Amino acid sequence: MDLNQIFKTLNPVIGVVHLLPLPTSPRWGGDLKVVIDRAEQEATALASGGVHGIIVENFFDAPFPKQAVDPVVVSAMTLVVHQLKQMVTLPIGINVLRNDARSALAIAACVNAQFIRVNVLTGVMATDQGLIEGQAHELLRYRRELGSDVKILADVLVKHARPLSSPNLTTAVQETIQRGLADGIILSGWATGSPPNLEDLELASAAARGTPVFIGSGASWENIPQLIQAADGVIVSSSLKRRGQIEQPIDPNRVSQFVETMQRSLEPQEPQENPKPIQSTVIS
Repeated sequence: MDLNQIFKTLNPVIGVVHLLPLPTSPRWGGDLKVVIDRAEQEATALASGGVHGIIVENFFDAPFPKQAVDPVVVSAMTLVVHQLKQMVTLPIGINVLRNDARSALAIAACVNAQFIRVNVLTGVMATDQGLIEGQAHELLRYRRELGSDVKILADVLVKHARPLSSPNLTTAVQETIQRGLADGIILSGWATGSPPNLEDLELASAAARGTPVFIGSGASWENIPQLIQAADGVIVSSSLKRRGQIEQPIDPNRVSQFVETMQRSLEPQEPQENPKPIQSTVIS
């Protein structure tokens, strides 16, 4: 099953559920029920607003480990996603930050989620967690071992990071797809809430040669009509929050406004008919 069949549209909007701090996080509040309740509210708001998929991530666990998270984080995320699967019928994805793709795949396989997001699938990136090396060879073999068909959406030149070598977007996209075997790629701006520029999206789409390209950050109803012309879908979070503030919960009205704006921008424009010339009548 390809991504179009999963999302049931050619241009999916994927909303993000940012989980409140989980156990072992510096800001963990001590009550997992609070985390689950907030996640349920946000998933419901996203679904009622018309998104085509949801991705769940441990966003408020910062600062993140660069690779494996604590087992209790995996357990907590599994419980949360299992609960969300009972509430919404949308495809659900997993992102275990900073780059624990193996745990994300394990969670997805157990709860029957459809996709994961991987910040660094191939190459080496310098980040605030240190140097992160892509582990595509381990992840793809693990997926085969699990007998899973979970799709892998991989960031290219991911936000909050810099490549060690000179960045070449075309090469990075091609290697992520051809050598990392990503099912889709994600292009972001330099940080959370910062959009990629249109030229980079066009380059990435050309290099992807039919593999879906997703906008990974900074999308809003102001810029999505332009950006989506060079992409296949969008992962969106900040602009869907109350007042556009990342720490606030999802606002269903902002969700529906975003989805409707994007859908209108993708509708074919009807050509304007040339007005008929006005014929003058001569009265004798």
